[in-house]
Amino acid sequence: MPRSVNHVASRARRKKILKRTRGNFLARRNVWTVAKNTYEKGLTYAYRDRKTKKRNFRALWIQRINAAVRQYGMTYSQFMGAVAKNNIGLSRKVLADLAMNNPAAFKAVIDSVRK
Repeated sequence: MPRSVNHVASRARRKKILKRTRGNFLARRNVWTVAKNTYEKGLTYAYRDRKTKKRNFRALWIQRINAAVRQYGMTYSQFMGAVAKNNIGLSRKVLADLAMNNPAAFKAVIDSVRK
């Protein structure tokens, strides 16, 4: 009896991955084994960098807050300590946004912290 192979499903699996590697260079887009490795490696990078993105943004917010606070003669550490002590419930993301886009509101936060 001849061997039964489900060509429809295996072809569909290959086409799905080859479709997702469209836009890559040379064999990375159309040679099955190379494209499959490229695709899997890309998924690994995507998973890793979703975590890294959070770290990078937190570091950026801290740098922005530090730069804004130093104009008023404080350091980032002193400022965040005072924010925690005065129970001001603003996150670093919000504080960095205020420092960049609304300096008057950020100054009001600093004044409330200094009391």
